[in-house]
Amino acid sequence: MIQKPISREEGESSRLKGALAITASALGFAGMAACVRLADDFGGEISSFQKSFFRNIVALVVALVVFLRSSFASRISAGVELGRLFSSPASTLILLLRSVLGTCGIFANFYALSKVSIADCQTLNKTAPFFTVLFAWFFLGEKASRRGMCALAVAFSGVLFVAKPAFAGVYSFPLLIALSGGAFAGGAYAAVRALKHRNINSSLIVLFFSAFSSLASIPFIAFDFAPMTLMQVLILVAAGSFAALGQFGLTMAYGYSAPRDIAVYDYSNILFTAAFGLMLFGQVPDIFSIVGFALILTAVLILNSKGGKKSVA
Repeated sequence: MIQKPISREEGESSRLKGALAITASALGFAGMAACVRLADDFGGEISSFQKSFFRNIVALVVALVVFLRSSFASRISAGVELGRLFSSPASTLILLLRSVLGTCGIFANFYALSKVSIADCQTLNKTAPFFTVLFAWFFLGEKASRRGMCALAVAFSGVLFVAKPAFAGVYSFPLLIALSGGAFAGGAYAAVRALKHRNINSSLIVLFFSAFSSLASIPFIAFDFAPMTLMQVLILVAAGSFAALGQFGLTMAYGYSAPRDIAVYDYSNILFTAAFGLMLFGQVPDIFSIVGFALILTAVLILNSKGGKKSVA
């Protein structure tokens, strides 16, 4: 069957919907980061593993509800695809790798959020796409263009500006952990690309990752569970809800439009996070961080410009 060509108006409408969805996603993840940091202010300090468990279990419940509300045919199709996925050792290994790397990324990000400015932490975490370029280059054979390599250089210059004032002091380790969170996430995204090459459904990847990361947190909190106040529980439930908004907004966004057309809007997360940091914690970005934000945003514009290759996005 021949598909009807998409008109210019329809294309613009799809891009607008994609931009709005990914901006909502950025707001969701910024809200999650703020809640993770805020939880410690309403009781005793909670470990990053315990925070991760509550964040992931709420996101898993939301994902399951959405899945169960889908059509019967969609659920049957997903079941068949799940069987096909686990019948392939290579696909299963890649899915497991994606889940391990993604879980490590969450642990690292949540630890850093409790130690440093949430704006600086999220900025370093947003280096993930650039690590994806490197991992996809090394392990998937996806060649990075000169534009992509230039974007990498600019992005890491931005990282140095964000971290430079603190690398000489007590915050150096948390900032390195925040950067490692971006590296883990970048590796996870590269694994997702490998799964996409094998035609694995996105919803199955999200469901498996949410379940895996929830279970992976249990051994760490079983012997070190910190009692929580009611307010802390509510805040972490809110963190999970914000995370679900972020995840589903991201999925919807890339369903509407190509990544290169809308990915730059995801970096509004840095602005939202800085606003939350200022309003809730009185955190004011210094000049070094502002320059770093600008450099990383410039790198994103370079990476996602229409002249860039899709392989580096």
